[in-house]
Amino acid sequence: MKKRFNLSLIVPVSLSAVFMASNAMAANWLMLQGTEPEHQAPATKLWGFVQAEYIKTDDTKLPNGNSAAFNQIAPQLDTADSFNVKRARIGVRGNNLLLDSKVNYFLLAEFGNNGLTTGGNASRGQLTDASVTLNHIPGARVRVGLFKTPGSEEGMQAVAVANYINFSNVTDRIVNERYFENSVGNTGRSAPAGAFRDTGVQVFDTFNYGDWSHTYALMYGNGYGVEMSDNDSHKDVYAYLSTEKHFSKNRGGRSDSMKFYVWHQNGKRTLNDVGTVDRKRTGLGATYFDGTFRLGAEYVTADGMIYGGTSGAGVPDDGATFSVLPDEKAKGYYLDLGYRVIPSLELNVRYDMLDSATETASLHREFQTTTLGMQYFVNKKTTLRLNYELRDIDAPDLPSTAPVHKVLESIDDRISAQVSVHF
Repeated sequence: MKKRFNLSLIVPVSLSAVFMASNAMAANWLMLQGTEPEHQAPATKLWGFVQAEYIKTDDTKLPNGNSAAFNQIAPQLDTADSFNVKRARIGVRGNNLLLDSKVNYFLLAEFGNNGLTTGGNASRGQLTDASVTLNHIPGARVRVGLFKTPGSEEGMQAVAVANYINFSNVTDRIVNERYFENSVGNTGRSAPAGAFRDTGVQVFDTFNYGDWSHTYALMYGNGYGVEMSDNDSHKDVYAYLSTEKHFSKNRGGRSDSMKFYVWHQNGKRTLNDVGTVDRKRTGLGATYFDGTFRLGAEYVTADGMIYGGTSGAGVPDDGATFSVLPDEKAKGYYLDLGYRVIPSLELNVRYDMLDSATETASLHREFQTTTLGMQYFVNKKTTLRLNYELRDIDAPDLPSTAPVHKVLESIDDRISAQVSVHF
């Protein structure tokens, strides 16, 4: 039987966080990077953020006595109880350069311990963004270089002001790409995690009509994450549309608004043991914030290559290897609710579900997580977060006597605490 944390232990921790001492709502993330206004923004602005956290599970073992990957802390997967500086990013951005005030630039590097700084060719100081935006053509801004791709709300939002510590299952497993050389038997990733980024060119803009704004984006990229060169001859196409009703004049990252959006990504990948495979992702969703209530929902489908996890849910230290499923389908969604008890304290709950590998009964898995969260906004730059995740995985197409059920029952709930500071 799966172990649950004693919730009574969370209450005093939550209260202490509150007594020790605004966040992202419905925002147009495409327009918040590389579009500083002409003659109003500095030519050079140093900025960044740090997120230090503590994560723990009960470290329930697999039936064979080995550690379970889903109970270990990423990215090393060698402990179930750890403090970590997950993100430490520093960058510089600006416009109004001497030669052309319509050109924006955006540079950012990651020094924390996460999927970006691990994997093949990765290192501390991994460059995550390096782009230039040309704002010369009305209605068609042009961004070139390495930057976030238009797509999922969880992926596009500024992670420094995200409402939860961990991504939902659907975003983490089928949108946030991991790169491997083969479909099976991989001892590690062949490149840093994609982190919702790519190198390419994007045409985009927003059109304002009274209290409404309408945004589009079209991008053509390598399809190889933060790597600045491609690993094959195939390219990815990205498309995004949104419409947003604004409740105030604030159009920044903390705007009060209601937004509806749809997106699509289409590309191919090359695996040494399989050859060329498809990778398609499509999503639609909505966000809402009125100063008290925050709502969010997104539905995502995947067709082609999806992440398969580790063999037998084991960890690399015990000989488990990583895999991708080259020709599968998946679908999932999340529902998110936030309530501002007082201006500095928000209570959150999110339910997310991922229906993965639906084409093959032996591989079909259902991931379900309910996250209970709290955010305390110490000031505009500092946020304390506490999450408790109730997690389940099921193999719905296999008989109840199948050994895999014992493996999946090993998954623990997870508790996370984070301090996030940006400047």
